[in-house]
Amino acid sequence: MTTYSAVGLSGRDINDIIRRERDDNITFTHVNGQRFIADAMKDKTVTVEGIAGNASGAYMDGGKLIVRGNAQDAIGDTMNGGEIFISGMCGDAAGYAMRGGEIYIGKDVGYRAGIHMKEYGLDKPVLVIGGVAGDYLGEYQAGGLIIVVNTEGVVNPLGDDYATGMHGGKIVVFTDCEPKSLGGARVRGAESGDIDELAAYIDKFCALTSREYDDIVSRAAWIIEPAGRNPYKRLYVNN
Repeated sequence: MTTYSAVGLSGRDINDIIRRERDDNITFTHVNGQRFIADAMKDKTVTVEGIAGNASGAYMDGGKLIVRGNAQDAIGDTMNGGEIFISGMCGDAAGYAMRGGEIYIGKDVGYRAGIHMKEYGLDKPVLVIGGVAGDYLGEYQAGGLIIVVNTEGVVNPLGDDYATGMHGGKIVVFTDCEPKSLGGARVRGAESGDIDELAAYIDKFCALTSREYDDIVSRAAWIIEPAGRNPYKRLYVNN
């Protein structure tokens, strides 16, 4: 592993180092909001100690970005592949338009996480949120999987207007209180097959946060899915 101090470096400087460094395992200390870290990365492991700035991990196509701290907005924007692990909190629009890969957030996330997530074939993005989510979670979601672990057991960990315009994919939330059905989405209780689908992702989350798998999956879980295949049909005229 090769370590660099990010003091005095811009986001561009950090990415230049990532591209030219022959070591596949790189750590940057003292990161303080530099943007675009590891954008379009394909095959390395980059560890950030501090605060990852806006749009870090955007367009990632592989590799792993580990943030030991918090992250700002638009983390994993239009991500294609790879993994992002954030031990702390994350700002707005995490996983915006994700098309593949996995994002794990140890604590809370801001507004519009998972907006416009989509999937195609075997490319299925996954966003795991350890704490609570801000308003408009899964807005216009067209595919992929969002899991809200809700480690602190908050009664309503989803904020307002979640799943607005949702027409694909799935949101899973762990809470004792059944979420309300909103807009074009429906809510049902999770079954054993649903939990089996989550197992590998919950395992990774537990490894990140030192949580116990059984403590998570033994709680009540709810599935939020699109109520129909074409929620916009009535908005347009036939032509």
